[in-house]
Amino acid sequence: MKKQIAVWLLAMAALPAWASLNVFATVPEWGALAKEIGGEQVTVYTATTAFQDPHRIEARPSLLAQARRAQLLVAAGADLEIGWLPLVVRDSGNSAIQAGRPGYFEAASYVNRLDVPTVLDRAHGDVHAAGNPHTHLDPRNVLKVGEALAQRMAELDAANAAVYQSGFKTFAGKWQVAMARWEKEGAPLRGVPVLVHHSSFVYLTHWLGIKEVGSLEPKPGIEPTSGHLSALLANQQTTPAKMVLRAAYNQDGPSQWIAGKTGMPAVLLPYTVGGTIEAKDLFTLFDDTLQRLLKGLH
Repeated sequence: MKKQIAVWLLAMAALPAWASLNVFATVPEWGALAKEIGGEQVTVYTATTAFQDPHRIEARPSLLAQARRAQLLVAAGADLEIGWLPLVVRDSGNSAIQAGRPGYFEAASYVNRLDVPTVLDRAHGDVHAAGNPHTHLDPRNVLKVGEALAQRMAELDAANAAVYQSGFKTFAGKWQVAMARWEKEGAPLRGVPVLVHHSSFVYLTHWLGIKEVGSLEPKPGIEPTSGHLSALLANQQTTPAKMVLRAAYNQDGPSQWIAGKTGMPAVLLPYTVGGTIEAKDLFTLFDDTLQRLLKGLH
């Protein structure tokens, strides 16, 4: 028996390491994190761009083709992709990335989620049962997810575990330095009242101490209406906001209307990697976000 185990261990050791770990990321931020950790050892396909609403994506044949070859699927989770990802995973026929398997990873599972509803009712709009899924806009969450993701990558590709562990260690060191700088730069934003187009920025405002005083959407996921925008305008008399925020994938009409009526700046935030020219990676995503928010104060 011992001889058989020894032969098996030798055979496993002789297996070649994967030339590249194929990662299917649903959104740019988590694809960027996988690349930070894995470097040249990973090939990352990102299913969406910063200019697409990640709630509403068509399950195209190209997505199925990429999902079929993936060894690791990295999703935001908390039902952000509920409208399209289950179909892609099912129709891919790839057993490695089915929910519950090691090749299926949800970022939201590793952080404390905000806005978890006490009552689920579709009349309240597009409410996520597991809480707000836009967790990446608190950089502390990125660090937590990165640690878990590096561990998962090491488990799936044990021959290159040291690569992923080293990659995360290097990333974490740089990230902690950057976080300290961002928090110092963002101090003037604490307590600043803002309007938001959608509840995309809950983690960002929570982290920086920004105060959300209204949303352009009458309910989450429901497009702004003229009546609701007029009500927000009236509320400016009692609870004035300093700026109105929208993500790159939001239409600019509603925020520009409010800005034109009130004189407050309409601030476009990248929201994710690629949302602006400046937001080329996770570090510049937060660099650019802070600069745009601070500019909105003046």
